[in-house]
Amino acid sequence: MQQQVIAIALSIAIQANTPILLMGAPGIGKSSTITAIAKALNFLIEVVIASVREPSDFAGLPIIDNGDVKLAPPAWAKRLAASGQGILFLDEITTAPPAVQAALLRVVLDRCVGDIELPKDCIVVAAANPPEQSSGGWDISAPLSNRFVHLEWQINAQMWADGLVDGWKSNDIKELPKDWQNELPVAKALVASFIRKLPHLLFQYPKEESQAAKAWPSPRSWTMATTLLAACRSADVSEDVLFTLISGSIGQATAITFVNWLKELDLPNPEMILANPASLKIPRNQNDKLYAILGSISNAVVKNNTVDRFYRGVKVMSYVASLGFIDIAYPHLRTLIKHIPQGANTSVPEMAVFAPVMKQAGLIN
Repeated sequence: MQQQVIAIALSIAIQANTPILLMGAPGIGKSSTITAIAKALNFLIEVVIASVREPSDFAGLPIIDNGDVKLAPPAWAKRLAASGQGILFLDEITTAPPAVQAALLRVVLDRCVGDIELPKDCIVVAAANPPEQSSGGWDISAPLSNRFVHLEWQINAQMWADGLVDGWKSNDIKELPKDWQNELPVAKALVASFIRKLPHLLFQYPKEESQAAKAWPSPRSWTMATTLLAACRSADVSEDVLFTLISGSIGQATAITFVNWLKELDLPNPEMILANPASLKIPRNQNDKLYAILGSISNAVVKNNTVDRFYRGVKVMSYVASLGFIDIAYPHLRTLIKHIPQGANTSVPEMAVFAPVMKQAGLIN
């Protein structure tokens, strides 16, 4: 069911600490769903109705303190700062005027309210009705829109009827493993490979002004998509949930291209290549795929980083470089060197192939 997919996607995005905008018609359960997820995750939730706030409620109220002007934060921000972890729930955001939306920019991206900084584990979640269904509604500005993962909430009559009788449950929560961020290196390698192949998809500002209030690709939204890709890989979610989160970050059209590219990659087992570097078959005219393969190998080494595996990883990168792909192998060699295990060193004969590049980078004389 689409509502269940969105609920699972929402719970993953919250745990991955990506700002979320839940869009949907009035009265269909957006606020209650977010509150239920917060309760299930044992998160403090502070509900702030954006439409009845002033810019100073987010930018801070100027006060004089010992001769200095300071920006005093509101009480809800102080409670979140004291909690160490929680959800800032910004409701009715499409009825907030442009001046309030502008004040929200720093809150959503930098987690700053006035002169205090919210904890890094404070998640920003917003809910809104489409402007045409809001009283005095405003489109979300492009800078604010691009700071959110956009999820469209839909109501399912059967689920609502069951909830009315049996009570609403928070079953649609997919808990992330504690080590989910271990998937970030692979996710970064995959996204970087895709952008290397199709660089024009890194940034595409919408041609129509109305589309700027939705998800669209930018370096910022691609970074969010990378985080969510790592979270989805660690939680082993369905393709529907993955597509929902990726399209909510970079827009549907770009997400279709990216997710289809992921399906076609068919990456080999990195352990087999570590055991025998010569078994790596270089994909013809697919440098993006080769980049992704080497990313998966460097990530496998870093996950289980013994001296022997470090040397094997270096030999794989050196082998690929010796075939004329130094520019593709070198970033992954740097990853291995950055995580060099105790007892290992970089005096590996095969690394001589990287000497020109390393000299240019100032790593060796």
